[in-house]
Amino acid sequence: MSQEQVTVDADEPSPLDTVRQFFALERDVLVLSLAMFAFSLGFQMTNRFLPEYMTALGATGFVVGLFGTVGNVISAVYPYPGGAISDRLGSRYALTVFGLVSTLGFVVWLVAPNVGAITLGGVTIQPWVWIFVGLLLAQAWKSFGLGATFAVVKQATDPSRLAAGFASTETFRRTAFFIGPVLAAVLIGLEADFAVSFQYVLGVAVVFGVLGTVAQHVLYDASEDSFGDSFDGLEQIRRDLRTMPDPLRPLLIGDTLVRFANGMVYVFFVLVITQFYEVGLETTVSLAGFSYAIDLSPAAFFGYLLGIEMLVALLSMIPAAKIAERVGLKPVVALGFAVYALFPIVLIAGPDVLAPFMALSWAMILIFAFSGLRFAGLPSHKALIVGPAEQGSGGRVTGTYYLLRNTIVIPSAALGGYLWEFVSPGLAFTIAAVIGVIGTGYFLVFGKEFDAYV
Repeated sequence: MSQEQVTVDADEPSPLDTVRQFFALERDVLVLSLAMFAFSLGFQMTNRFLPEYMTALGATGFVVGLFGTVGNVISAVYPYPGGAISDRLGSRYALTVFGLVSTLGFVVWLVAPNVGAITLGGVTIQPWVWIFVGLLLAQAWKSFGLGATFAVVKQATDPSRLAAGFASTETFRRTAFFIGPVLAAVLIGLEADFAVSFQYVLGVAVVFGVLGTVAQHVLYDASEDSFGDSFDGLEQIRRDLRTMPDPLRPLLIGDTLVRFANGMVYVFFVLVITQFYEVGLETTVSLAGFSYAIDLSPAAFFGYLLGIEMLVALLSMIPAAKIAERVGLKPVVALGFAVYALFPIVLIAGPDVLAPFMALSWAMILIFAFSGLRFAGLPSHKALIVGPAEQGSGGRVTGTYYLLRNTIVIPSAALGGYLWEFVSPGLAFTIAAVIGVIGTGYFLVFGKEFDAYV
């Protein structure tokens, strides 16, 4: 064999290199993805079922809406300081602290029913109040760590492949979104009392929180971290708002409208299944000559519906990221926005439209499969946010974007809760869909492409 041939062969990528390049799995991105998997598993096992958990502890529909609003406040307030902290201290230590705080939040949710009602100064604190307290802690890794996760992907990935880089982290994350609710559904089925069975779910979430924190601290290589300037307080926030990259502005407006619409109804998705339609799943499955009867409660069925939604998301995200490299980020992002916008009306009215053609449970399966397509544009969306940022400022740019978007979205869940409780669920979901369609249309008209994808 000639030396020339040896050189050519040595330059040929191995099968593992090809896989790594396709998924953009640089070391730090891979470690981040593993941590994302652990925390997303814990959060998705629990968060989507918390409205049902709260009603089991005595909360009303309006209180559930307020819970969603508190979540929106956290989503608005946490990312900016989290991004500033990660830029200043480095992603490794920032994410470790955020992971510990999130795990503590899972613990608070776990013990809430055992604390019971407490009377302080003549005021009775109901058990569901502790769910609010736990939320302040549990969302730390997800929201405080948002800027750090964006910055890690940006610094480890070529600009023209940012969507693929985010697709790799989102694949790990959404795999947890797929497994978590299904595992939760299995655990919920162990006890008839939801408040009891859900504590099994929370116990597993605590374990994964500990594992995720340890894994990211031990495996993450901090030598490549980029550090920005020190935090200068409110003046820096104002400066970052003024200097936000121009391509982000139309994206921010369209995204904010879409997310406001989603925020109006998101916390009520589980209640649509468990209280509005009260739909479970009763069927018989035949396999290898044996027949198995399946009888799922509405709460357990919701877990499997979320699994179906995430399965579609997993199958669509990576192909969508590769398509974005050919057609640009904007069309792929717009597709995700469109599904986000339409899903509320599809969920609340679709079962009645499909009633002549299929059973209610199968209609819900089809509807949640459609919902999974809204995540196809998520990697491209993230690339469009962080792509224009300068090196060393990815955390703050991301934090600024989410600070603006999520601040405006704050009242959405309370508005949705008011309409759900005092007007009608149908009107709440219809108004949400209209707002979402307006946001999608705005982005289609005014949205800009990231230069690296032109």
